[in-house]
Amino acid sequence: MSGRGWFEPSRPVRVEGGIRVRSRRGSIGERWWSRRFVDVLERVCDPGRLSRGRSYARSGQVLELEVGPGLVTARVQGSRRAPYRVEIGVEAYGEEEWRGLAGALAAQALYRAKLLAGEMPPEIEGVFEERGLPLFPGEGDLEMDCSCPDRGFPCKHLSAVLYVLAEAFDDDPFLVLAWRGMGRDTLLAALREEGGAAGGVSRPGPLDVADVPFAERMADFYQPGVSPARLRNRADGTDAPPDLLLRLLDPPPIKARHIPLLDLLRPAYRALAERETADGDD
Repeated sequence: MSGRGWFEPSRPVRVEGGIRVRSRRGSIGERWWSRRFVDVLERVCDPGRLSRGRSYARSGQVLELEVGPGLVTARVQGSRRAPYRVEIGVEAYGEEEWRGLAGALAAQALYRAKLLAGEMPPEIEGVFEERGLPLFPGEGDLEMDCSCPDRGFPCKHLSAVLYVLAEAFDDDPFLVLAWRGMGRDTLLAALREEGGAAGGVSRPGPLDVADVPFAERMADFYQPGVSPARLRNRADGTDAPPDLLLRLLDPPPIKARHIPLLDLLRPAYRALAERETADGDD
C-alpha cells in the first residue's frame, strides 16, 4: 500500500518492442561466462524477486539496455505509465590495469587466438584473478539503483535487467570486458600489438601490401607477386579465417536487437566456410 492510501496495480503495462530473453523457461544464459554471471546473481539476490525479474525479462518489459565502462543503464516498464530508470555499476579497471591484463592474455597464444576469433576462453577468469582483478562481480561488488518505489533489493526491475544483461553476455562476450572498462576494438588492437611484440617478429598479414607509386611499377605491374609454383603448393595452414574481412574493416554502426551487426555476421561467415569445406570433401 502506498503512502497515499491506494494500492498500486500489480500488473505491468504491456509494451511492444521490448528486449525479450530467448529462454522461455528454466535458467537464463547458455555460455559459460553468462552462466557464471547468473550463478553470482542467484547466490546473492533474493530468489523471489529474481523470479519476478525473470518474468519481466521474458515478457519484454526491459525497453533498452546500454553497457558502458563501469555502468549499465536501462529502462524498464513497470505498472506505472512512465518506465523506471535502472543503473547497475561495477568497478571499471583503469588503463594501467588493462595494459597488464592485455599483456598477460597476449602472452598465451591460445587465449589470444580465441579472443581474436570472438570467443571467451574459460582460463581468462584465472588471468584476471592472478592480477587481483576479478572478472565477474562478487557479493557486494554491484551498485544497483532503480527509480521505482519498491524498497526491496533488488527489485524486480533490477532483476529483469540483470537477466537481460546475462543474455547480452551470451551474444557478445566482449560486453563482460567492456563493463570492466575495455571495449572490444581497443582490446583486440592491444592483443595484436602485444602478440607481435611477444613473438619478437612482426609477420605481415594477408592484406599487407607495400604501397609503391605506379610510375615505379610500370615495367612489372602485371607480374604476379609470387611464383606460380608457390601458388600451386599453397600450404593448408595458411588459409585465412572466414571472418577475416570482418576483423579488418571498420564495423558498421548498426545494431539488431541491441546486438552489433558484426556479431551477427561473424557466425554466418563461419557457417558458410564450414559448408564449403564439407562440400569440398564430398
